[in-house]
Amino acid sequence: MSDQQWKAFEVSVSDYIAEVVLTGPGKGNAMGPDFWRELPEIFAQLDRDDDVRAVVLAGSGAHFSYGLDLAAMGGDLGPVLAEGAKARPRTEFHDNLRRLQAAISAVADCRKPVIAAVAGWCIGGGVDLISAVDIRYASADAKFSVREVRVAMVADVGSFARLPAIIGDGHLRELALTGKDIDAEHAVRIGLVNEVLPDRDAALDAARATAAEIATNPPLVVNGIKAVLDHSRRASVDDSLRYVAAWNSAFLPSEDLTEAVTAVFEKRRPDFRGA
Repeated sequence: MSDQQWKAFEVSVSDYIAEVVLTGPGKGNAMGPDFWRELPEIFAQLDRDDDVRAVVLAGSGAHFSYGLDLAAMGGDLGPVLAEGAKARPRTEFHDNLRRLQAAISAVADCRKPVIAAVAGWCIGGGVDLISAVDIRYASADAKFSVREVRVAMVADVGSFARLPAIIGDGHLRELALTGKDIDAEHAVRIGLVNEVLPDRDAALDAARATAAEIATNPPLVVNGIKAVLDHSRRASVDDSLRYVAAWNSAFLPSEDLTEAVTAVFEKRRPDFRGA
């Protein structure tokens, strides 16, 4: 793993702990094609590696992730947004969406516990990603946003499926329906993160320390604990992911979405009209 070259990540393994660091290439570690292609491959390898007993996940630089790289991934939306899009482009969009969901699910399904260290912004797809890990630490400057509603989208790669078990239904509805930003202290109050540390390095140190504690325990038992804890919610997560994939394939295309994407590129406030 350490010798393999990745475009969107850096991966290292030492003392039974793997560190997976988001590196872009998009600004703020935005999630472009390389991210979605490499993430499931990395976690499949970590899952099989007997020299890995825990995984630390972090972002490079000042931010964890700005979320989906709209500029790089816009081509995936084009066909389904075309006026009069029929079954084929919608089916292709559905299949691609299920591929993105599977990338995030690869993190959740990894038998090795995953601990995230979040600094700076964690937006949209970044929240989807940390919802798939086992334990989350944040720096004092961390900020979180389930922002898809502000770009005329229903979050569809994991937040709605996994966050109810983490922060509860009411808190999730508040974040999802408003698209509001919350700081680290708010995040720890609602249970989105386990602890807030003074800065990025302290959050990373906390994640490493927890990973080291886990790595001293019997690995098959650790795997078993994850399997048992995940068992009761696995079916509901899968059902939620399938439903939102079908819903977005049918209803995502809208004038509001086109307006949202256009506004992003023109760096202005969108004007939504409910069409």
